[in-house]
Amino acid sequence: MSSLSKKLETRHINMIAIGGSIGTGLFLASGYAISVAGPGGALLAYVGMAVVVYFLMTSLAEMSAFKPSAGSFCDYSTNYVGKSFGFAMGYNYWLSWASTIAVEISAASLVMSYWFPDVNPLIFSVIFFLLILFSNIFAVRIYGEVEYWLSFFKVSAIIAFIVLGAFSIYHQPHFGTNRWHIDDAPFHGGYYGFIYVFLFVGFSFQGTELVGLASEETKNPETTIPNAIKMVFWRLSLFYILSIAVISLLVSFNDPRLVTQDSVITSPYTLVFANYVGKYAADVVNFVILIAILSAANACLYSSTRILWYLGNSRQAPKIFAKVGRYGIPNVALGCSAIFGSLVFLSSIVGNGVFFGYVVQISSLAGFVVWLGIALSHYKFRKNFLPKNGGEEILKYKARFFPFAPLIAIFVVLVVIIGQFFGISHEKRTIASLLVTYSSVIFFLVIYVGHKLIARVKS
Repeated sequence: MSSLSKKLETRHINMIAIGGSIGTGLFLASGYAISVAGPGGALLAYVGMAVVVYFLMTSLAEMSAFKPSAGSFCDYSTNYVGKSFGFAMGYNYWLSWASTIAVEISAASLVMSYWFPDVNPLIFSVIFFLLILFSNIFAVRIYGEVEYWLSFFKVSAIIAFIVLGAFSIYHQPHFGTNRWHIDDAPFHGGYYGFIYVFLFVGFSFQGTELVGLASEETKNPETTIPNAIKMVFWRLSLFYILSIAVISLLVSFNDPRLVTQDSVITSPYTLVFANYVGKYAADVVNFVILIAILSAANACLYSSTRILWYLGNSRQAPKIFAKVGRYGIPNVALGCSAIFGSLVFLSSIVGNGVFFGYVVQISSLAGFVVWLGIALSHYKFRKNFLPKNGGEEILKYKARFFPFAPLIAIFVVLVVIIGQFFGISHEKRTIASLLVTYSSVIFFLVIYVGHKLIARVKS
């Protein structure tokens, strides 16, 4: 048996993408974005990135509706760009998500240290790892249900935050647009501040592409996937943009507490919830962050497993990874991804976190490589594939604004990737720091060139 079961429903698909996209980037780092670029600069950066993500997701929706595939953009990269490009894309994405499992599990254990500072974090890591593995090891419907409720909880917290924030703004006159006129607001730092945050906020939207991986296990993927992608985009955009707007109207951008990204005490969510739940605000937000991290870890194991299954099924990895068990789960691919994630976690302990930081860099920039692949695949799909196979009339869903949408997305993603160089301070701009920053891009290029050379030798 090598085919996956089709047990996921539309509500599962919607939450899978949301689960992989909403995490500490919103609950902790959103305040930092406002402190760097001011309320206007941060809001404009999030809106601008949301437009780019819209272009990317509609491109993915068009290709997914035309050809549902568990390999998603990796499959499309192979078919529409080239075999070597698709091969490198697959391994790049698998490595990214498999290693991110360790990042999320480690973060969850640190969150627990807020309540239990005297307990070894490794104990929590083992418990969380087993819980995530349990939700993935049985029928995919169980994974879908777990992810649905985890994501539902954190979405509810975001909605509560927006509602309570709006209530505060309406009933307390000293809150509001006057926060946009402090010092050099609304665009603190001018052009530089906006560009820096624009490069930064792209990481917050990563994970929206996860919905494409579930097309092979979805009922009626031709209609479900495009609808889910569109709904997920609008929900994520509203959550992020409305959250940023509320924070900017309630907290001054120059509040020193916004600069800190690693403490729940200074989370903008904590600062707002404190008005309603008092001293327990940090506990509430910390619990929400824990749920968000576990949801993301759950999505990491799911996506890395499906990518490895696809690589095995398409003969780009050993065939054993394509083997599917009794419940329609690729158990070998699941086990390999889980073991790899746990080994990365153990290496972070042995190496005092140095290697762990390297892994975080790989997984972060790898997401932008994937976005580049989605946009390029869509452009090639429309330009080269469709004219020879019936034209646009055969499309079940048609993305808007072609060819401008994928071309703009390609340009912006390249700017973001190159722009990471300028995010490194001059005193830290060494060969080693550049290699770490661009490690995922280097990895992708090495795999791509290596596959090209091997294919040429075989031919």
